[in-house]
Amino acid sequence: MLQVVGLIPARYGSTRLPGKPLKPICGKPMIQRVYERCAGCSMLDSVRVVTDDVRIVEAVEAFGGKAVMTRPDHPSGTDRLAEAVKSMPADIVVNIQGDQPFIDPAMIEEAVRPLLEDETVELCTLMYPITRERDLSDPGVVKVVVDLKGNALYFSRSLIPYARNKTGQRVFEHVGTYVYRRDTLLRIAQLPPAPLEQTESLEQLRWLEHAYRIRVVESQCPDRDFAGFSVDTEQDLERAEQMLLERGLE
Repeated sequence: MLQVVGLIPARYGSTRLPGKPLKPICGKPMIQRVYERCAGCSMLDSVRVVTDDVRIVEAVEAFGGKAVMTRPDHPSGTDRLAEAVKSMPADIVVNIQGDQPFIDPAMIEEAVRPLLEDETVELCTLMYPITRERDLSDPGVVKVVVDLKGNALYFSRSLIPYARNKTGQRVFEHVGTYVYRRDTLLRIAQLPPAPLEQTESLEQLRWLEHAYRIRVVESQCPDRDFAGFSVDTEQDLERAEQMLLERGLE
């Protein structure tokens, strides 16, 4: 049986919200909410927080979770995971964003399943249709287009595709949950930066530029506003608490 491990990279030093993983949401540290959602995914054999700060390790262990310490100088979460995975048994690695406290376990399953069903798939991520007009022009909403087999053609902060002809083509937002085979993760962590990646400031473009195929699955999650909500500011923390109260999920 393949070992599927969920890893949650968590840095203390966020620019906009220092100490972000430890910020409380209705009484629980955000990292605990992420961890507990991941623990509800039956496809994950284990879940660990990967961090460079002992305060986060202590907080995770305080609620009964597991954490792994890594070097503090990693330029990205992918590099941090690559260091961590070298010391643990894992065949498939799920990179779960530490600032998405309400991720749906079903979304993790959607991203893992292609690697379990097709041994040629090395990388997988998620997308869902954009339904708000304002998101089409928002550079903070990353768009993705795929080929007829469901592999990524490009990711962009700009609107893609541009609808010169009205064909009814939907526009998709990229959801930043990634799944890798262990060897693939270790290889892509060694890749040098690439021009498109640097232009758009999107790490996944580095993998495309180095000719890796990324399978992209359309998520069927029914409550996307909730499951995909990311916390970056104090205002986001307030909204997160409101969303929990609205859904009766304190």
